[in-house]
Amino acid sequence: MDPPVPELADRAARCADRLRAADEVLLVSHIDADGLTSAGVAATALERAGIPFEATFAKQLDSEELERIAATGYDVVLFTDFGSGQLDSIAAYEERGAFTPVICDHHQPAEAETEFHCNPLQEGLNGASELSGAGTSYLLARALEGEGVDNRDLAALAVVGAVGDMQASDGELEGANAAIVEEGVAAGVLDTGADLTLYGTQTRPLPKLLEYASDAAIPGISNDANGAIRFLDGLGLDLRDGGEWRCWADLNDEEKRTITNALVRRAVSRGVPADRIDGLIGTTYTLVREEPGTELRDASEFSTLLNATARYDRGDVGLAICLGDRGPALEEARRLLRSHRRNLSEGLRWVKETGVESEEHLQWFDAGDRIPETIVGIVAGMAVGSAGIDRGKPIVAFAEKNEDDAKVSARGTHTLVRQGLNLSAVMGAAASAVDGEGGGHDVAAGATVPKAARGEFIDRVDRLIGEQLG
Repeated sequence: MDPPVPELADRAARCADRLRAADEVLLVSHIDADGLTSAGVAATALERAGIPFEATFAKQLDSEELERIAATGYDVVLFTDFGSGQLDSIAAYEERGAFTPVICDHHQPAEAETEFHCNPLQEGLNGASELSGAGTSYLLARALEGEGVDNRDLAALAVVGAVGDMQASDGELEGANAAIVEEGVAAGVLDTGADLTLYGTQTRPLPKLLEYASDAAIPGISNDANGAIRFLDGLGLDLRDGGEWRCWADLNDEEKRTITNALVRRAVSRGVPADRIDGLIGTTYTLVREEPGTELRDASEFSTLLNATARYDRGDVGLAICLGDRGPALEEARRLLRSHRRNLSEGLRWVKETGVESEEHLQWFDAGDRIPETIVGIVAGMAVGSAGIDRGKPIVAFAEKNEDDAKVSARGTHTLVRQGLNLSAVMGAAASAVDGEGGGHDVAAGATVPKAARGEFIDRVDRLIGEQLG
């Protein structure tokens, strides 16, 4: 079979060959949904190839984490969904013979080079919109195929990772991601279609689905429980089953069209911007082998469930789900998800109540210890577009990392990226200037900086963004 992304076929093949030659491999991955699915794809491919491995997770590859990895004694370390941006540090361990790195990532690479490195940015592909970490791991999985092994079923996890990494924010997955989707459809593990893009179509009762649709922000429905119920009751449809509200996934096509058309009419009449109305409908990705009505059936809900595991130091639970556990691991993930949602809700409420500081080219807030550093970036992204928070400026969020350092998360929009925004370059340059570290994607990036340097860091970020956007 032809490789799904020919531009990266040789790089993936070299990585696969090095892994086959290893006696055993340490698999190290990031802690978000993309990182977990990257690990799930890679772990399954390694197991099918008969390559012994151990999996572990890390928030970031700082010097302390790299020392821990080197101390394990593994000769070969496979990094998924990070590693490229830390290649300068990783290369130092390789030079002293601590381990041989194999990197499957999609973040902005550092200047150092290593022989076994697969990253879409190396071949001119956009790592923020065309290929995720899980997608890059999928290319590795395809390269690891041997006789009688077909890893195309892993395309489903790769798509969950891409959706979780917000790579479908313009309505659908594009570029190399789209090629992986095609393979998943051909393998019988994915289905796609145009549908309502609100989060929770599989699991949320209809009133809650509409009430929590903050991205659409339709007056009289969004954030209005009674308004959502009045809207649904006024459609003349039987939307209850045994007295309980049905979910979107339970509806037939005619019922969906009726609700969608009514939502659009309401949005237009209430002055909702055209781009938000257009965003109500988009391409959805269904994992057809998963149970209907569960979080795992929809790529967006699946990715959120995974985010609720490793971000709370339970990467083992998320990985188990990616590897097929639908028993205890799934129940624990659902418990963690409930807690995750509470934390996000409380964090978002705090940001709305406290507000943000506005500079000439950015807006920012410092949550301190009020929002965990593992989710402050998610909260920042959710806050954009709320009252007093400008969609036309990138948002930068601080949270406490330790006694001396702050975690920084920066979020922009694809519209700003098209105008020249590159938050990866901004975070890297500004953090380096204050003795910190930073990197990521053009639309979303992060850093670790000394708390005492916050003011200088903000000034530098503001100036750099201004230079990019002219």
